[in-house]
Amino acid sequence: MRLGGPVFTPYTQPEAWFAEHKASGYRACYCPLEPNASDADVQAFCRAAEYAGVVIAEVGAWSNPLSPDENERKRALDRCVQALSLAERVGARCCVNISGSRGTQWDGPHPANLTPETFEMVVETTRAIIDAVQPRRTFFTLETMPWMVPDSPDSYLDLIHAIDRRAFGAHLDPVNLICSPQRYFANGALIKDAIQKLGPYLRSCHAKDILLHTHLTVHLDEVVAGQGGLDYSTFLRELQRLDPDLPLMLEHLPDASQYATAAAYIRSVAAREGIPINNPPLL
Repeated sequence: MRLGGPVFTPYTQPEAWFAEHKASGYRACYCPLEPNASDADVQAFCRAAEYAGVVIAEVGAWSNPLSPDENERKRALDRCVQALSLAERVGARCCVNISGSRGTQWDGPHPANLTPETFEMVVETTRAIIDAVQPRRTFFTLETMPWMVPDSPDSYLDLIHAIDRRAFGAHLDPVNLICSPQRYFANGALIKDAIQKLGPYLRSCHAKDILLHTHLTVHLDEVVAGQGGLDYSTFLRELQRLDPDLPLMLEHLPDASQYATAAAYIRSVAAREGIPINNPPLL
């Protein structure tokens, strides 16, 4: 599979930027270009990615298309359309956002987030984004989340069927699905269920970890891969069985050293399971 993650060298020249990925042992990247990038810049970026053997995994559209603030909602919709257009231009595997929140925190919980009414809002909003771009090379996806749809493999399938667009794909972050002790201790089964159901639609995945604490009531925290309870053996085996070329993208860490720690752990699990993964950087 293609392990990837962010690099901490500012993007200026694509060759130097991709050399940083090679030094980190990454063969998948987050797209650093802005939607207003020139055709020349897009072409140079894509040529450098191909030369480096790095796949462009994701273009982020992070925003709240369900915001109760009308101006924020319109800005979010514009951002999603522009990001999806950029993903199409660079040939990214997907453009990804969350479905959005009915509350003031763009990625936060709200009593209305998991209602049938909001489900229909997500369907109509996603259709509008895809129809505005009509992509042929890429897909629009929604990241799995604990308190908004899609919050389970089944709710993701329900969205796929309801949205009914060829260019709507799936994105998997299993940590974001773990919202209870029941899911925490059975996360291997959850991962298998998600990949079995979403496999034909899956475009990219996120890699992190989650830790259940022992003080009441329930406390779950994101942690560096290998420092929590995520069943990485199952995660990597199922992804490899599905698509050996699938991007697995590290995220949400503060510095290069923690990314190196997380990448080393994932490589160690892959080696133990006999799963081919990116070579580590040359020293």
